[in-house]
Amino acid sequence: MTVLERLTELGITLPVPMPPVATYVPVSIAGNLATVSGQLPAIDGKVAVTGKLGLNVSLEEGQHAARLCLINVLAQLNAILPGGLASITKIIRLGGFIAATPEFSQHAVVMNGASDLAVAIFGEIGRHARSTIGVSSLPLNAAVEVEGLFLLGQGTLPPVD
Repeated sequence: MTVLERLTELGITLPVPMPPVATYVPVSIAGNLATVSGQLPAIDGKVAVTGKLGLNVSLEEGQHAARLCLINVLAQLNAILPGGLASITKIIRLGGFIAATPEFSQHAVVMNGASDLAVAIFGEIGRHARSTIGVSSLPLNAAVEVEGLFLLGQGTLPPVD
């Protein structure tokens, strides 16, 4: 099963990538590595989940935001890679930034929204190293931001368990 077939099976349509909100490129490729700049939980170019975990954003909304961020990470890759998402042979690392109150401590549970989706889409090659960090604020008042590092190559995905 290809990545695009798996996305369709999961009911996910990749959006048009959101343009940068400052001076940076969305994707930087060096050799067989692609680094994707932090992506926000945007739908149709607008941040869909704003605020802070532990204040006005629930755990479930945070997980949804992380999932949206990963979808936007994948949209950036699909737009720039000549082979699209089929070029990805391993998700090496995801980094998550969670806007939260000082008392909030479930950052990892929020980031599971992105990590679980990565594994659902890519199977074993979607398992990755990860950092999840709580921050006082994010661009455009987003609740979550996710970045990623991907290994590129040719071939098809192994079966999803």
